Amino acid sequence: MQTQCIQQTFEFEALGRREVTARFDGGPITSDGGGLFLRQIEDSTHIIGRLARCFTDFRDEELIEHSVEELLRQRIFGLALGYEDLNDHDQLRFDPLLATLVGKQDPTGQDRPRQRDRGKALAGKSTLNRLELTPRGAREESRYKKIVADSSQIETLFVDVFLQLNRTPLKRIVLDLDATDDPIHGDQLGKFFHGYYKSYCYLPLYIFCGDHLLCAKLRPADIDGAAGSVKQLDRIVKQIRVQRPEVQIVIRGDSGFCRERIMAWCEANGVDYILGLAKNERLKRILGAEMHQAKQLFEATGKASRVFKDFTYQTRKSWSQPRRVIGKAEHLAKGANPRFIVTSIASEKIAARELYEDEYCARGEMENRIKEQQLCLFADRTSAASMRANQLRLWFSSVAYTLLQALRQFGLKGTKFARARCDTIRLKLLKIGAAVRVTVRRVWLSMSESCPHQELFAAVYANLRRWLAQLTPG
Repeated sequence: MQTQCIQQTFEFEALGRREVTARFDGGPITSDGGGLFLRQIEDSTHIIGRLARCFTDFRDEELIEHSVEELLRQRIFGLALGYEDLNDHDQLRFDPLLATLVGKQDPTGQDRPRQRDRGKALAGKSTLNRLELTPRGAREESRYKKIVADSSQIETLFVDVFLQLNRTPLKRIVLDLDATDDPIHGDQLGKFFHGYYKSYCYLPLYIFCGDHLLCAKLRPADIDGAAGSVKQLDRIVKQIRVQRPEVQIVIRGDSGFCRERIMAWCEANGVDYILGLAKNERLKRILGAEMHQAKQLFEATGKASRVFKDFTYQTRKSWSQPRRVIGKAEHLAKGANPRFIVTSIASEKIAARELYEDEYCARGEMENRIKEQQLCLFADRTSAASMRANQLRLWFSSVAYTLLQALRQFGLKGTKFARARCDTIRLKLLKIGAAVRVTVRRVWLSMSESCPHQELFAAVYANLRRWLAQLTPG
């Protein structure tokens, strides 16, 4: 890959009589050979293409070299490949493979109009940041930043993609809700101190269905963790029911989402719920006999013991009606551990133990998906000054996650990495060194002969070819 750096020679420990010398002079070599799979996923699903239609571009068409879709591909593929900062793209714009992924017809950039841009097929950081920093009211007369995002359209995109990638009729859909901290260290708009997390942070709301991300809403931290949940649920449920009117929908969340407004909305809209219920002295008294029984079982066996109680309960003020509550009387080596959940699902349908252990406890998997997006796809890189810009960064990370989830769902199916985390997929499948040669008829990638994951590469290639054949009629 061409660079503007002054070449340096790096001398390392000798190998016997041989000197060991390193230089950045290997020509067009990429470290992201497996990124071709991301391009194949995008060309099959058009996720980024549809995201591009959520933006209005007020730039002069005659002066545009990088379309909105190309800018989004560059930014989102960069996140998926491990490049979290816009600064990285001042060097990545020389990479002919990334230009190929973006869809540039001139992946070497040699045909660009201005002499100073030749050899740089892609946009630099100053062009890319217009996606994030354009204010809501920008128009043609605005000076630099003229690419305006429509937030409501972007929010609906994730549900549409979920339904697209899961065409098989589903009898039951479980929506997991959770809030998490997104620490911030500057003077960003919406900065507040959160007592539980003991830091200045945002408090984004996430909604997943299994491994599929349906909502990533950035919020300030000075609100209740369940704030805005009904609005997002109402939007998502309506979208789902347009295409799947008969599907049963269940929402699941911890005690932070056990709010009257959420439960009442579910009851009014035919949505079931399974929610954690914070313990109090009244609930613990109701569970007293079962706690005593669990303690006796523990003392007799020396092993953790659980006894469940199914009962009807209503708070004295906040709940509008009595509801089914399940109490888990548990005794561990460290002592008593009572827990409670509230649900709209009748006991005739699911028994207490099964509802708690198999249904409610499964929500913990969602927390792994949130960590995956924050740790692997840089959802916490919210360092822009405005919440609007930081929300767009969160959405770009979310689209990168969605692409990798599609790769995991369809490309890695049947392999030992079918449940791998995004960073493992990146390391094993995407980060493959390759020499890139661009000719008139072909873009050649010569990948390392010593790559230990060649069989995985071949398996994913075959899986995606079969999947593409199923998507293509006839």
